Amino acid sequence: MNKGIAFAGNLIVDNLKFAEKWPVVTGLTTISRQSKALGGLASTCTVCTAILDPDVPVKVVGIVGEDELGDLILSEFSGYPQVDTQFVTRRGETSYTDVITEPDGRRTFFQFRGANALLGPEAFDFAKIDADILHIGYVLLLDTLDGPDPDYPTALCRVLADARKAGILTSVDVVSEDGDRFQKIVTPALAYTDILTINDFEASAVTGIPLRDEAGNLLAENLESCVRTLAAMGVHKWVCVHMPEVAAGIDIETEAYTERKTLKLPEGFICSSVGAGDAFACGLLLGAYHGLSLTEAIDQANAVAAQSLAGDSAAAALKTLPEVLAAMGRFEIPACAGMTEGIAGMTEGIAGMTGVVS
Repeated sequence: MNKGIAFAGNLIVDNLKFAEKWPVVTGLTTISRQSKALGGLASTCTVCTAILDPDVPVKVVGIVGEDELGDLILSEFSGYPQVDTQFVTRRGETSYTDVITEPDGRRTFFQFRGANALLGPEAFDFAKIDADILHIGYVLLLDTLDGPDPDYPTALCRVLADARKAGILTSVDVVSEDGDRFQKIVTPALAYTDILTINDFEASAVTGIPLRDEAGNLLAENLESCVRTLAAMGVHKWVCVHMPEVAAGIDIETEAYTERKTLKLPEGFICSSVGAGDAFACGLLLGAYHGLSLTEAIDQANAVAAQSLAGDSAAAALKTLPEVLAAMGRFEIPACAGMTEGIAGMTEGIAGMTGVVS
């Protein structure tokens, strides 16, 4: 691969607010600090990938408003010479999310759809969008693409089918929405998807297989059946379900299932989990781009996600892949000591791949 990765979908500005506590209804709480950061899949993954591997060309497809927030997004992208924004158009109002983070790291989101709701198939000219991988999302948060199409189950299915016809590997991510739209909108897209990267909540919503009990404890015995059920829905290359404790995946070609536990981070290391799922996806996709196995790609993705937790936003604490892998390689992986060496041992290999295509 040498054409780069295209990120499409949600272009959002996150208003990050850190609250002393969550108030009761009609009550008041104090915001201890606040900041702005790029949010949404297309924004976050673009910046994360640009930082992690500056030699990988990145293209962005989406819509921002003709407003101050739209200027902010494009200004942020301009700081990375490998990022191509020619496929970003401007109309409407830029989408934003108010993200309230409690002291224990729990987050609540208040989302304004804005211009993201206007993104449709006409934005995707694959004669011009020359990439090896297209990562698009969030499914369920893109009104036009989530909507009907005369020839496909949804407009998103059309985009994914067209990308695959153009020889582009397709990848999707989903938003953790409360509701019953998963089977109607997400499931049909899987037949046109090469790489699926979602979290445990989303995986359960698609498959109907619970991964948490009522107390929030992980039902580890259900992981493999959930992942294999997702694969059976039509995904072509990799399925990966990530969560705080572990990431589980399957390589469709070999039918090999794998589980890789996450890093045991020291107390006080985590600043915010905003965008950690996107950081994980970037680590995984860069693994696919550089020809890593699924297991190696998950180890890399776990390391990138862990590093992202040290910042207010997904990209704030990130460094290049070799630096991330070296930093995360010093942390323990519970009940799987050999994996620590696996992550640390990847550093030299990844460093050698910088600027090299597979």
